[in-house]
Amino acid sequence: MAEARNKKLRLGELLIAQGLITPDQLRIALTEQKQQSMPLGRLLVRLGFVTEAVVRDIMARAIGQETLDLTQVVVDADALKLIPQEYARRHRVLPVAVDAQAQQLLVAITEVFNVAALDQLRATLGAGIKIKTVLAGEAQLEDAIDHFYGHELSVDGILKEIETGEIDYQSLESDGEEYTQPLVRLVGALLVDAVKRSASDIHFEPEAAFLRIRYRIDGVLEQVRSLHKNYWPGIVVRLKVIGGMNIAETRAPQDGRISLTLNGRPVDFRVSTQPTIWGENIVLRVLDREKSIISLAQLKLPAHVLTTINLMLARPEGIIILTGPTGSGKTTTLYSLLSRLNAEGVNIMTLEDPVEYPVPMMRQTSVNEMAKVDFVTGIRSIMRQDPDIILIGEVRDRDTADMAFRAAMTGHQVFTTLHTNSALGAFPRLVDIGILPEIIAGNVIGVVAQRLVRVLCPNCREAYQPSPEEARLLGVERGSPGTIYRPAGCKQCNMRGYRGRIALMEILRLDAELDEMVASRSSASHLRDAALRKGFRPLAEEGVARVLDGTTSLSEIARAVDLTARFG
Repeated sequence: MAEARNKKLRLGELLIAQGLITPDQLRIALTEQKQQSMPLGRLLVRLGFVTEAVVRDIMARAIGQETLDLTQVVVDADALKLIPQEYARRHRVLPVAVDAQAQQLLVAITEVFNVAALDQLRATLGAGIKIKTVLAGEAQLEDAIDHFYGHELSVDGILKEIETGEIDYQSLESDGEEYTQPLVRLVGALLVDAVKRSASDIHFEPEAAFLRIRYRIDGVLEQVRSLHKNYWPGIVVRLKVIGGMNIAETRAPQDGRISLTLNGRPVDFRVSTQPTIWGENIVLRVLDREKSIISLAQLKLPAHVLTTINLMLARPEGIIILTGPTGSGKTTTLYSLLSRLNAEGVNIMTLEDPVEYPVPMMRQTSVNEMAKVDFVTGIRSIMRQDPDIILIGEVRDRDTADMAFRAAMTGHQVFTTLHTNSALGAFPRLVDIGILPEIIAGNVIGVVAQRLVRVLCPNCREAYQPSPEEARLLGVERGSPGTIYRPAGCKQCNMRGYRGRIALMEILRLDAELDEMVASRSSASHLRDAALRKGFRPLAEEGVARVLDGTTSLSEIARAVDLTARFG
């Protein structure tokens, strides 16, 4: 009893120390508590002294526990099946997400000291499933149990429910009792499904008689659903409402953003609408921070690539350029490089179009035409903010390039992207933009050209002997590599034959000799020969190495990289 009282007093004292309640309010709550057996936090909320979110966050900070705002959560239907509704109500727990690979269940709770309930839950689930807890507000948790239990949350179940009832379009346009409307749940279920499958984009494509839904998984579009066209008006309205767009505007393209907690973690979606002859086409870009902001070590780069990158990052001033087509992972690599440098001792400032992933300590700015912030004025402003490192989203024109090189020449480390097909192609592109070769030399630290290729599923990949043509593409004698691998397909990879992607990088690090050649306008072939002598490995070489070590297939490398130059 004394221990429980200490906990209650500690919460009260924490709230007083933060200036959130007065000593008088705490005394009122403690007096009230003697008359009715109720946790202090709930009493303070009921008396109107603090909000539930404040109590939740203060308690979580005091005991080092993560918190979850259940108003922004879409619960995983597979998680709900693991805990019966009656048990969830009695013990005030809500299953939020289940990770099948890690064998982990994320559970929202209101009392972290409710050891008996958690022990009973572990016994019910069995030793194979780990339980991770997050702290939630009490009223929110009860509302969430009412919302999610008793309503169908699987895509197939919701479609069956819609087929037997009528769609109330008015309720889609409001933020009221959302989960009573099956189309609201259908949109939520599709978003959960896409994130669980590690999709990078979700395409809603109306045709004459039906709606096609496709996910881009590991860089390849895959059709997952075909729905009757009657569903589409309701889905459009719902996506526009949660994306903050104008539901009345159907003839002009619109952009929006959705922020939700899916599978127990915050996920953002960038929404884009495009009018077509069969209605509005909508594409959602999935911005999953947990999977996109990763360390250099997690990129699984070869040792020689990592060594070269570290040498480039060690240069205190100059420009590091990333090149590659759209969707080649340039943004992820940039954030990985910046995360390596992100510390209290440096000021990192970014100018992006738009900011996709907020990162602590970095000062991030979106290019905004409405606010008259373009790359040129943005860089000029950033230079007055005492930066050490500057990220410029993309060099598109001469003015932006001039400002980027000016920043590099005044002692800053600059990161940017450029649209070229190879690392060596960056120099003619910069000259074409209007930068003099004499300025490029000495100010460019290095150029990284990148592609993403799918990784073969280790569970089902098939070994085989390369044909004479394949052996020539690989640059080896027939039979010398022994075996290479191709995709097969199994349950673990959803019959695709591939699971995940890795980055192929060719890295050109400039030194005094290469700088001299750039300044003297040497031809591309001379530059290439000099770089090869210094250990430069083109994308094709990196790709072939990944085929020979069994990481990916020859067909996948040929899809991303030009191997024809290897025919001799």
